[in-house]
Amino acid sequence: MSELLKSIDARTKLAGTNKLEILLFFLGVDQRTGRRETYGINVFKVREVMRTPLITAAPEMPPSVEGMVSLRGALVPVIDLAKYSGISAGTNREIMIVTEYNGHTQGFLVEGVDTILRLDWSKMRVPPEMLTAQTGGLVTAVTELDDGRLVMMMDVEKVLSETTSIDNEIMFRGVVPLDRPDCTVFYCDDSSVARKQIERTLSVMGVKGLSAVNGRQMWEEMEKVATYAQTVGKPVSELISLVLTDIEMPEMDGYILTKKIKSDPRFNGVPVIMHSSLSGMSNQKLGQSVGVDEYVPKFEPQRLSETLARRLGVDGSANVPVTAA
Repeated sequence: MSELLKSIDARTKLAGTNKLEILLFFLGVDQRTGRRETYGINVFKVREVMRTPLITAAPEMPPSVEGMVSLRGALVPVIDLAKYSGISAGTNREIMIVTEYNGHTQGFLVEGVDTILRLDWSKMRVPPEMLTAQTGGLVTAVTELDDGRLVMMMDVEKVLSETTSIDNEIMFRGVVPLDRPDCTVFYCDDSSVARKQIERTLSVMGVKGLSAVNGRQMWEEMEKVATYAQTVGKPVSELISLVLTDIEMPEMDGYILTKKIKSDPRFNGVPVIMHSSLSGMSNQKLGQSVGVDEYVPKFEPQRLSETLARRLGVDGSANVPVTAA
C-alpha cells in the first residue's frame, strides 16, 4: 500500500487542469441494502495507507471515534467511518487511511482500499437533493466507473467537525463586525459545513453573501451578474465585491474557476480568495499561478474575516496583491 501512494507529492501537478485522483475504499456491507458501496477521497488529502495499528481507547469519546494511535511520535485520532456513516459492517476495519489537511492529521478506519482513479472534475456530479438531505450533506460528489459502480466522495470536513469537540462560539469570537451591507461576497464550496461557516462569518461581519455548491454553479451566477451589469452600465466589481472559492469541487474546481475569472475582463477588479483545507505550499503556489489574490485556510473564521476586511477595502488596501499565507 505504501507503493500505492509513494508519488502523491508529484500528483499536485494535476491541480489547475480540473483533474484529480481519488483513492477508492470500502466500508463493508451495508446491512440496510446488502451491498458493499464504493467511496472515494482525494489523494491530495491522503498521507499514507497502512494496516490498522494498536488503538488506545480514550474515555468520553463520540461513538465513531475509536481512540488514538502514535505515528512517528505524533498522537493521531482514529475515526471509524463505517460507524459514523451508520453502516453496520460485520467485517473488521483492518486498514487505516491517514489523512492530513488544514494542519491536522487523523486516521480513518476502512474495510479495504481498491485503487487510485484519475478523472476529470467534470465527471464528478453533484448528488441528487434527496440523497444530500438523507445523508446530511455527507456525500458531496458522485461519479460512475466504467464497470457501472457509483463512487461517493465523502465530506471528510463534516466528519471531523462532528467528531471533534470544537467550540464554535470560541471560533467566531474574534470575528469583528464591519457593517458593510453594500458589499457582496460570492462564495462556493461543496461542503455544507464549510458553507455554513462562511455564511456565519459574513453574517457576523455584516456583509452580504451569495453561495454556490461548486465552481460551475458559481460561474453561471457570475455570468448572470455580468450580463446585468452591462445592461445597467455598471462595472461588475460594484456588484461582486469578492469571490471566495474552495479548491476541490465537482464539475469545476477552484483553479479552473479562478482561471476563468482572471482571464475575463468583465471581472477586472474582483479579487479572488482561495479558501481550502489543502493548505500545503504547493497548492498555494498553484493558486497564485492561476491568479488567486490570496489564500486562507479553512476553519479559521477570525483569519478569514481579517482577510475579507482587508480585501473589501476597510483599511483602504483593497485589491493590493498579498502573498499566500
